[in-house]
Amino acid sequence: GIMRFLWKRAAGSLIFLYCLFSIYAAYIVFFQGQRVSRRVSAPRERNKGSTRPWQKIDKQRDFQQPEQGNEWNPWEEDEKVENALQHKAQLQGFQKLILQNRSRQKKVQIWGKAAIGLYLWQHILGGQLTPSDVTAHWREGELKAGNLHFRFCTGPAVVPGHIPLDTENVVLVLNSREKGKIKFATQWLHYAQTLFQTHKLQHVAVVLLGNEECDNKWIEPYLKKHGGFIDLIFLVYDSRWVNEEDIYQWPLGVATYRNFPVVDLNNLMLHSSRPYLCNFLGTVYKGSSREILLDVLKRERLNTMCLISVREQWLPQETSESLKTYRDALLQSDLTLCPVGINTECYRIYEACSYGSVPVVEDIMTPGQCGNSSVFQNAPLRLLKHMGAPFIFVKDWKELPAILEKEKVMSLQEKNQRRRVVIEWFKQFRTQLRQKFIDILESRFF
Repeated sequence: GIMRFLWKRAAGSLIFLYCLFSIYAAYIVFFQGQRVSRRVSAPRERNKGSTRPWQKIDKQRDFQQPEQGNEWNPWEEDEKVENALQHKAQLQGFQKLILQNRSRQKKVQIWGKAAIGLYLWQHILGGQLTPSDVTAHWREGELKAGNLHFRFCTGPAVVPGHIPLDTENVVLVLNSREKGKIKFATQWLHYAQTLFQTHKLQHVAVVLLGNEECDNKWIEPYLKKHGGFIDLIFLVYDSRWVNEEDIYQWPLGVATYRNFPVVDLNNLMLHSSRPYLCNFLGTVYKGSSREILLDVLKRERLNTMCLISVREQWLPQETSESLKTYRDALLQSDLTLCPVGINTECYRIYEACSYGSVPVVEDIMTPGQCGNSSVFQNAPLRLLKHMGAPFIFVKDWKELPAILEKEKVMSLQEKNQRRRVVIEWFKQFRTQLRQKFIDILESRFF
């Protein structure tokens, strides 16, 4: 009887211990497991979809012994270490990227208050504008070039005080060809000067369509070397001021004020035979060499081989029809005649290059203060000559008949080859100017 009692007691104890262990196991599985999964899954949710470029696992932690009295789950420990290190590394990575971006964010805002701003933005820098409508009151665009981030604003609605200034560096594009334009340009300089004096601007450059006789004295007091605030000027025409230190020569470019486009020639335009040896469409001023040019063409009976259309008065605006007529003339002629106007440099030179029509340029100095500088010689058209322009230069239009006689016997293959040279040179010309513009701003502004 005693043995049976002891056996029952032992069996009861075993059953009790089994039940107790089952309850404890259930507690571990259902309650402790939930807490662990919450701890593990929270960081995972935060890091969901993240990569681990900076992740570095501490190998020593992998082999640490569990603390006494705690349940040890090797997978849980691995995940905790991994998530903690990953989170720390990500924070460090983000901080590093923010610092790098701050140092790399070299912003420059361009305010286009003259048509040559469109030549700079669309033809040289290769930027786009929104909206595309040329009559819109406000147009803007952004682009990254080298280490610089440019923002361009133009249109009648771009007025002092209404431009969102998100940088301390500004390039102001101005026209100072005549007195009325100088007055308008001065208002913009006074606005920029106020921003500079109140420390909202640190650096200011000006792209200036200068006077055609190179008389630009009005802007001198605004230059830093004369006590002003302008760091540097990109100046159109052969000014003697050009020194490659704070005054740089800039091309006139195409007539964007007449909506002359960025031209992309197709193979047919490049290689087809052109019906005219030369063209001249333009204004003939009394007493100018343009009258001599017309006389030569008539006397030598060359006007049948060339497309000639002249007017006595200059017109500032083109209609879509007159622009198409002009572009067709460039596209259908092997040569484009470029007689001097008030200045030797004219839009026609650049527009002819756009269509692969070789400019025949009258290489004589016009009256005024233009000429050689301490850096550039060989005026006029120093910049174009310095950059190896593949043009035909003449000192007198009496040279034209001999030039056209050579054109008559030149093969289409020879003409196509010359056309490719002009197109490629013009492309390189813009590329080099773009790089020069960026390099100068980066070195002077930053």
